[in-house]
Amino acid sequence: MEYFVDSFDVAVIGAGHAGIEAALAAARLGQKTIIFTISLDAVGNMPCNPSIGGTAKGHLVREIDALGGEMGRAADKVFLQSRMLNRGKGPAVHSLRIQADRRKYQEVMKETLEKEKNLVLKQAEIKKIEKNPDGGFFLYTHLGAIFSSRAAIIATGTYLEGRIIVGDTFYSGGPDGMFAATGLSESLRAFGLEFLRFKTGTPARIRRSSVDLSQLEIQEGDENIVPFSFENEGKDIGGNKLPCYLVYTNAETHRIIKENLRRSPLFSGNIKGIGPRYCPSIEDKIVKFPDKERHQLFLEPMGERTEEMYLQGMSSSLPEDVQIAMIRSLKGFENAQIMRTAYAIEYDCVDPLELSPTLEAKKVENLYGAGQFNGTSGYEEAAAQGLIAGINASLKNMGKEPLILDRSTSYIGTLIDDLVVKGTNEPYRMMTSRSEYRLILRQDNADRRLTPIGHKLGLISEERYERFLEKQKLIEKETERMKKTFVPPSPRLFEILNKASSSPVVTGVSISDLIKRPELSYKTIAPVDDTRPLLPDFVTEAAETEIRYEGYIKRQKAQVEQFKKLEEKKLPLDFDYSKINGLRLEARQKLNRVKPANIGQASRISGVSPADVSVLLIYFGIV
Repeated sequence: MEYFVDSFDVAVIGAGHAGIEAALAAARLGQKTIIFTISLDAVGNMPCNPSIGGTAKGHLVREIDALGGEMGRAADKVFLQSRMLNRGKGPAVHSLRIQADRRKYQEVMKETLEKEKNLVLKQAEIKKIEKNPDGGFFLYTHLGAIFSSRAAIIATGTYLEGRIIVGDTFYSGGPDGMFAATGLSESLRAFGLEFLRFKTGTPARIRRSSVDLSQLEIQEGDENIVPFSFENEGKDIGGNKLPCYLVYTNAETHRIIKENLRRSPLFSGNIKGIGPRYCPSIEDKIVKFPDKERHQLFLEPMGERTEEMYLQGMSSSLPEDVQIAMIRSLKGFENAQIMRTAYAIEYDCVDPLELSPTLEAKKVENLYGAGQFNGTSGYEEAAAQGLIAGINASLKNMGKEPLILDRSTSYIGTLIDDLVVKGTNEPYRMMTSRSEYRLILRQDNADRRLTPIGHKLGLISEERYERFLEKQKLIEKETERMKKTFVPPSPRLFEILNKASSSPVVTGVSISDLIKRPELSYKTIAPVDDTRPLLPDFVTEAAETEIRYEGYIKRQKAQVEQFKKLEEKKLPLDFDYSKINGLRLEARQKLNRVKPANIGQASRISGVSPADVSVLLIYFGIV
């Protein structure tokens, strides 16, 4: 028996990292919102690894925070260890990563959803979705309840027709022993959406007391903690609580894996879905890199009050007996007890070429996708898409212009542009190399780039915005001071230059010119900088970066201007490109599939050549 329950402005299906950000954004923008989850115990779950951030992913988290999202704030509340990755490289690739207390993270996110005005958190599986006469949707639960919504956001993660695989054992299921979401794929296919089948893997969870940690290489966190949220700059958010450990595979590990490859579903054909290129299973690594003598693994805590530890770098779908043997071949793991066996999971996801840059489905008005449903991997990629989907569903309901971030504004813009313009044939992962503008899209200036947008939307409070404006004034003022402040030659300056193996000076030199020398820094020349004001580190570091990379930044900004000129050359969204005889057949097919909004997007479509772009410019009379 079916029965109607209630109507909403926005309905979010799935309460993982994408669903959380989507629902919070919609509710905070004044939309009556409901978020569905198969289990309330799975809200904000971290089944793949207990961490937030990492290379390029840390950029996404800071951008989410700069727009008014929640992930960064939650991460600051629950971290066990914090590290800034790539400190030995330039600031463009510095990326923050925290080891999270997994259960605390879930508790924080669940409580945040529960306390949010305009938001209902509901345990229910959505089995079917249909268009209603008003242009919105009817959503049917497994218990027969019917809800209606003006807009719907699909954020199903790896649950959609999920299939768990361990060796020759496979069954319907979601991550961490949860049920799979069944039936919904059929409803979505009925809308004409095209689907992909992807897979991902998880490593085993090990009992801490069963490992001889003294045999492992300890990995401590940073002494000076950098928060994820810009709201916490300059605040004490606590220190590291637990270390991580390094361990390496060895010849015996590799022998065990090689001798059991015939039992691997990855090579036997039992796994049909396509896995992530940049996070392969351990058996895949052994096959693809046969000459590599060892692979680095990380033993990471799951929380302060649990014995579970996560063995990152050793995801696998090998049979359980093989997993036990290969793990016990590791140094210090001779008596290791596996608390959770590693597994692979296959799931349905939409072909992201079905989506527009707003993350709305091209074929189904008011239907949005976010997260792994869109073909991505990773919590951070999911949260970023969820935030944008929630914002755009709300803006459309309110009759306002959508938010579309382009590649020059953010990693979020790069992520979405890559998905909806280029598509993907494997789970997409964000990397710094994917951005051609990474020097100006640093994690430290995410607030400068995006907080004004978040404030305009209504997701950044007036109080926070005033603090942001004051910070920018301090950075600009200090940058100007360094350019205008000159230091005369002196024994102290000579000593500093000599110690750093830097060439001497014979006349006065500006602070900014000294900082531009790679062997010097803001801190090393402090003894001769008499007018240096007392400022927070996050201000001085930003000013130093602007000075040090001034020439490169100017060059990249010029590239951005060229990029924007192409983005401004608009194309009709409903045009049939088969009418243009000058285009190659592949270009016509790809252009009709993607329906690019402008020449810039058209030029990034795989299969569209520069010659094809020239034909478009001539055909549409674009100068």
